[in-house]
Amino acid sequence: MLVTIPPDYRPKEDEEFMNALQLEYFRQKLLRWRHELLREAGETLNSLSAGGITEADLTDRASVETDRALELRTRDRARKLINKIDQALDRIDNGSYGYCEETGEPIGLRRLEARPVAILSIEAQERHERMERVHRDD
Repeated sequence: MLVTIPPDYRPKEDEEFMNALQLEYFRQKLLRWRHELLREAGETLNSLSAGGITEADLTDRASVETDRALELRTRDRARKLINKIDQALDRIDNGSYGYCEETGEPIGLRRLEARPVAILSIEAQERHERMERVHRDD
């Protein structure tokens, strides 16, 4: 089913939760985000493969190495985020997107706007973080 979203559309609380328009809105948001991450990764790959380190000065060489290491860490984070985006797109396809994996309750539009890959409601996420803190202190 093809759904066309008006250019100024934003999901609203008074609509049916995860109706076809909202699902398509979030699908497009996730696809744009994924495309941007892949574009940035391509730029990183191009800059990293552009050649070796030619700086003769040890300080300059160390600076370039540090920049590359940071860039690779950033790319690794982006790779993990792309995986989460793909999982969110799968949830859109199977009808579970927007619902908390722990409680089954709606995650909420404001949270999904801010974090479209969210799998837990705010309440469940806070419970998770409290449990992590308790177990980390052991």
